[in-house]
Amino acid sequence: MALSSESYAALLGRAVKVTLKCGVFQGVLQHVNPDRRSLLLRAVKNLETGRSSPGIKVFFAPEIVTVELLDEPDSGKGTTVLSECTSSVERNKQVDTGPAGCGSGSSPVPLESQLRASSNLKCSLSEKKEEENVEYTVIDSFQEKIGPAVLHLKQQCVVSIAGEGVNLCRYGKLSWLEIASKSRIFLFDIFLLGPQAFKNGLQMLLEDKNILKVMHDCRWISDCLFHQYGVLLCNVFDTQVADALQFSVETGGFLPHRVCTLQECLMQHLKIPSKWAAIMNCRQQMASENPDIWFLRPFPPSLLKALALEAMHLLLLHSSLMENLMSDLTAIVHGYLNTYRSGSGGHLCSTKVAHLHGAAKGAASALRYPDAAKRESNQKLQNEQGWSFDQTNTHGIQKEKRPTGG
Repeated sequence: MALSSESYAALLGRAVKVTLKCGVFQGVLQHVNPDRRSLLLRAVKNLETGRSSPGIKVFFAPEIVTVELLDEPDSGKGTTVLSECTSSVERNKQVDTGPAGCGSGSSPVPLESQLRASSNLKCSLSEKKEEENVEYTVIDSFQEKIGPAVLHLKQQCVVSIAGEGVNLCRYGKLSWLEIASKSRIFLFDIFLLGPQAFKNGLQMLLEDKNILKVMHDCRWISDCLFHQYGVLLCNVFDTQVADALQFSVETGGFLPHRVCTLQECLMQHLKIPSKWAAIMNCRQQMASENPDIWFLRPFPPSLLKALALEAMHLLLLHSSLMENLMSDLTAIVHGYLNTYRSGSGGHLCSTKVAHLHGAAKGAASALRYPDAAKRESNQKLQNEQGWSFDQTNTHGIQKEKRPTGG
């Protein structure tokens, strides 16, 4: 049976009956995938056994005998063969979001609630006075899409990666994989592409040791990718870990009581507008009310934009955290630069002799931590964190440190 996404587009969200070579099923048409020659239905019911199946079911074209539209509006017929009703459906572009009688296996939250929440997110985006202009590419088929995307990403040194799905771990389900470079954002529809997406370049990309992957809390998606797809993530910069490390540096070695969410990190380090925080809150609320929204197809454009913005901001967060973490090193290196060149140079001859002849006393003097670098480090901590330092003991260890002021 030939599948045309154009002829089926107006029927998305409508109740249909699919007759297979091995049975008859009823459900709501969710997506048509011409590449894989398949139909995706939700709230599926086996009309022969009466059993309902929650979630999404895939029906492949070679097994399909007929597809019929059920309860078409403006028609006195209870059932119309799909090939005969296409023209009438084209005249009626209003798609029903919640057809009745489509089985008891629907999502915990009705589709109307999902679309209403999606509409709220869309309004939140459109109300933004200075809306961020973000362009992204959805990869939902193999033909002419996934190849160029993977090729572009393989040429990068740094990419950001985020994933969305239900219970994202070895026992959950991955729906979206967002990967961004400095110039492009790709949203891989893993739900439609399936495991074959990783065999078509994604696994090679994720396991490439020469590409730095920026992620936030990589624990869950790492577990999912390894146990479900055999992907071993490597060379990861985790912004959640980097944020905790920066806290430790700023507080003199203390660790935070809890790690920060991505939203908290973005607000703290990037000072993003409060409107973006509202968008993330809305998206999180939608996911908590009905996690299956990640498997809604066609996927709401407002949510696609939210996914793209997350991937884009991850790269910016990486740059900010790296700048902060490297500032201490930069200050100490600045002291190293001035250790010899700002002095008279009279002691350099004895240092050279110590290096050539290995004199123990001279070598120890040459390897002693430079006072200039020590001063730079202490001064930075005193200026930024309010710490003052006593003199070091004979072993070069700080004897005491205490906060200045009240």
